[in-house]
Amino acid sequence: MVVDRHRTARGVIAGATAAAVWAAQQSADKRLFGVRYDDTELLGKFFTRGRGWRPVGIAAHLATGGALGAVYANIDTRLPLRPAARGPVFALTEHLLTWPGTRLLDRVHPAADDFPRLWGDHRAFAQATWRHLLFGTILGELHRRLQATQDAFVEDQPVFAPAGGQDLEDAQAFEGPLGRLYRGD
Repeated sequence: MVVDRHRTARGVIAGATAAAVWAAQQSADKRLFGVRYDDTELLGKFFTRGRGWRPVGIAAHLATGGALGAVYANIDTRLPLRPAARGPVFALTEHLLTWPGTRLLDRVHPAADDFPRLWGDHRAFAQATWRHLLFGTILGELHRRLQATQDAFVEDQPVFAPAGGQDLEDAQAFEGPLGRLYRGD
């Protein structure tokens, strides 16, 4: 599988943005679901128990979202789904694969006593499902829009052609997006 660094970067942006929305809405979903579980707190207190857990947790949450966005950006077109379904299905699959790990939190997390027991709590599972659905929807749509903008930009660019004094080899050696277009890469 070839990784396109520009597509990956757009995925990182989309994933970090989706993670930011997730983090921003957590106080509302904690009230709605009646579960005081907070992902940024879980991540932040894994690294520090001091007052700095919040910025550390937010940074870790955004980084995790960006990493998931990078993966998504490189597989989204391979998912045999309508474009609008790709992000949510990707995020819900990640949720279902990682949720069983919550049964280990009380044994491995240094601040386990600060969190509600998640494994076996149907409301906590529903809350996490909502968060992943929100994340995936934003990730998929934002990445699709960023990619469409890039695709439109590339289509509008003129094809590089040799000018006075240049021969075909000089044109083919030209690097960058225009050179790739000329060569048909």
